[in-house]
Amino acid sequence: MSAFRIEKDTIGEIEVPDDKYWAAQTQRSLENFEIGGQLMPKEIVSAFAFLKKASALVNADLTDFSDEKAQAIASACDEILSGEHDDQFPLVVWQTGSGTQSNMNV
Repeated sequence: MSAFRIEKDTIGEIEVPDDKYWAAQTQRSLENFEIGGQLMPKEIVSAFAFLKKASALVNADLTDFSDEKAQAIASACDEILSGEHDDQFPLVVWQTGSGTQSNMNV
């Protein structure tokens, strides 16, 4: 039996496996888009990580983020880019046209 935690979003509560880093958006996508088997390409996940890292560092320069928060985000992005968390990106390419689920997953 797997252990779960409860995550919340604007839709409500949802169970997410304890051993996963993702939150409600990704779990809902997994449950709502059970079609196809083509995972989101690693290059797309990497592109999101590059953008999020750059955004965090710029926001720290603009004093919108603390340096500590920016460095935490940058470190997480570096771990993603190194492939350390490849198993945390389970979404298929078949999702809404805006890519919101993949953005939230990263």
